[in-house]
Amino acid sequence: MDSDRQHCDTSNEYVHLQNPHLKSMTSDFLYHFNLGTATHDLPAMFGDVKFVVVGGSATRMGKFARYIHQELGLPESEEPQDLADTDRYGMFKAGPVLSVSHGMGMPSMSIMLNELLKLLYHARCSNVVMFRMGTSGGLGLEPGTVVISKAAVDSCFRPRYTQIVLGQEISRPAELDQGLVDELLHVAAQEEGLTAVAGNTMCANGFYEEQGRLDGAFCDYTEQDKLQYLQKGRDAGVRNIEMESLCFAALCRNAGVKAGVVCVTLVDRLRGDQVTTPHDTLKEWELRPQKLLAKFIRSRLGMK
Repeated sequence: MDSDRQHCDTSNEYVHLQNPHLKSMTSDFLYHFNLGTATHDLPAMFGDVKFVVVGGSATRMGKFARYIHQELGLPESEEPQDLADTDRYGMFKAGPVLSVSHGMGMPSMSIMLNELLKLLYHARCSNVVMFRMGTSGGLGLEPGTVVISKAAVDSCFRPRYTQIVLGQEISRPAELDQGLVDELLHVAAQEEGLTAVAGNTMCANGFYEEQGRLDGAFCDYTEQDKLQYLQKGRDAGVRNIEMESLCFAALCRNAGVKAGVVCVTLVDRLRGDQVTTPHDTLKEWELRPQKLLAKFIRSRLGMK
């Protein structure tokens, strides 16, 4: 079943949730954040949010929040603290920027994003732009290259996010905002030492077999099979591989929220599977999406 018809009008500035049952609820508890409409003043806490950046680990997203706090010149007294009183996800706020962890893989992303979109809805946030940032494996790219996703595709290179709902397949388009792609490329071109390209991002349901790796606990294919598969993806426009963008792109689109994905590549999968780059170099590469998004946010806010 195709759910295109459920997609809302993205010209509206508020988050739109495709669930009529929410209107009959007297309160809404966001369990995995330990936040709720009956226990917290969500509009007061989050109503000024204009940018949301999500990434895998709570530690990384906490560091990003402190980094963007410094980049925006916010008071030291407002240093970001973890607002999610739970060990499932981390949530940090730096002025108009919300930084949230999503864990690893689409199931974890889906849980977090359902509750995050509801939070933005209850807080009456408007004109929000959302980004996923992280690391990935590249296809035919020099490691350290930042990929700005034009679209997210599944392991068969289809731009569709598919779930089983009440025993039926529900498929949603995994489109990203092309205006954001162009804007991010423009910002990246001004960042010295940063190489960025636009391309499709393949989102897999696993790290090993679904990504064609040869180094997992199980492998029933040859190296030639792997390379043929990855080259097919490259020919289809795929430039990097990760595990969350498909869900992120589809659910943001369904809520009418402009979204982008920015990931740095740590390895060229056409040359190997394991990351052998020195730790210090990896740390520098991991900062590249953060620097790009910080510069984007500063530009949007009219800051040089």
